[in-house]
Amino acid sequence: MDMVRERASRNAAVIFTKSSCCMCHSIKALFYELGASPAVHELDREANGGEMEWALRALGCSPAVPAVFIGGEFVGSAKDMISLHVDGSLKQLLINAKAIWF
Repeated sequence: MDMVRERASRNAAVIFTKSSCCMCHSIKALFYELGASPAVHELDREANGGEMEWALRALGCSPAVPAVFIGGEFVGSAKDMISLHVDGSLKQLLINAKAIWF
């Protein structure tokens, strides 16, 4: 759990993913399109990826990936990111966290 929290707080935007997950790819592409450059942790390529996946589930991430943290706080999964983007608040969250500048 500490490893996830520590990594989530290192950057303004952090996404925990798996390299084979199409929704993870879509959320990363959305962030890049918005001008953010999130720290991406691919759990299937990390030595402690399994532990981090269990920690994400314990934090309430369901499914475990993609799990998005903005400003060190868990914001949600793919469904949540899409909803926030559609209503316009994702961009503002990224601006507030200084993940993008406008």
